[in-house]
Amino acid sequence: MNFIRRFLYIALCGGLTFGTLVLASGCSAPVTKSDVVWPPPPEKPRIQFIEILRDESYFPKSFFSTFFQGIIGADPAARLVKPYGVAADSAGNVYITDTGLGIVLVFDKQEKRLRRIGETGSGRLFLPAGIALSDKTVFVSDTRLNRVFGYDHSGTFKLAIGQEGEFESPSGLAYDPDTRRLFVVDAGKHEVRVYAEDGKFLFSFGSRGNEDGQFNYPTNICVKNKKVYVMDTMNFRVQIFDTDGKFVSKFGKTGNRPGMFARPKGIAVSSDGFIFVADAGFDNFQIFDAEGQVYLFIGSAGVDPGYFQLPAGMFMDTKNFVYVVDQLNSRVQVFRFLVGD
Repeated sequence: MNFIRRFLYIALCGGLTFGTLVLASGCSAPVTKSDVVWPPPPEKPRIQFIEILRDESYFPKSFFSTFFQGIIGADPAARLVKPYGVAADSAGNVYITDTGLGIVLVFDKQEKRLRRIGETGSGRLFLPAGIALSDKTVFVSDTRLNRVFGYDHSGTFKLAIGQEGEFESPSGLAYDPDTRRLFVVDAGKHEVRVYAEDGKFLFSFGSRGNEDGQFNYPTNICVKNKKVYVMDTMNFRVQIFDTDGKFVSKFGKTGNRPGMFARPKGIAVSSDGFIFVADAGFDNFQIFDAEGQVYLFIGSAGVDPGYFQLPAGMFMDTKNFVYVVDQLNSRVQVFRFLVGD
């Protein structure tokens, strides 16, 4: 039974596909920070492509650094391999879990370098998936070790959450700064577990099923506007709760039309209530209004900006920048949501 659960979870996290459906268009013109938008002109743009995070070339190197790298070879851990989760802090630094490397890569925009978290010691990672940030702690779930690790923002190990049997497949994470609670999706147990910032268990909600408040292999989660949004992946829907785990509403169903889901994964929510869902089956992300009605969809299978191959985790910061993990393209694409600007 544990093998079957792990197999199904790995399928959800990026190994298997249900097929690719092309839902939306993109733009294959030379990339700048202004000319790739959706919808295309003459419509008013709602989404703007910003940049791609892939490897240490994001940060300019001196001549000598480039010269010596050419002699000794590139660091194999200096580029994304198979990213899954993403989060950004208030300074714009981007933290990305990589299941291929088994670490977290940090695009540190202040220090202008690529940092690594979880390489050695008690906080060593093996199969990192979800990631969430508080003002003090970087939380990372590891689906092989069945634990959630906490580090300070420089990468020093602080704490571990999860006794033997406490988790079966911890995946998506979300931190709520208002309640100072950490929300952990356990795909194997089909539930959400809630902890204090110091790792103390508070409560859980959910069980396996398809009724309101039940889950079928949930994967990712977002807390925004005093609500908890859970990506109930194998029920092909988003479920919404209050921060105490009480069911509020839901939307979504399986299908091949806009507004439906094939293999929904990442989820993010804007401050004004728009809900973003990355779908690994469609190779796109869709935007819904607060009532769950489809507003816009971006992407299809490919390698250009706005195209994806197995998108996974998502994150949206307070400045409306949207980070989308593009798993098989080994990158994170960054967009700006222009509604309300």
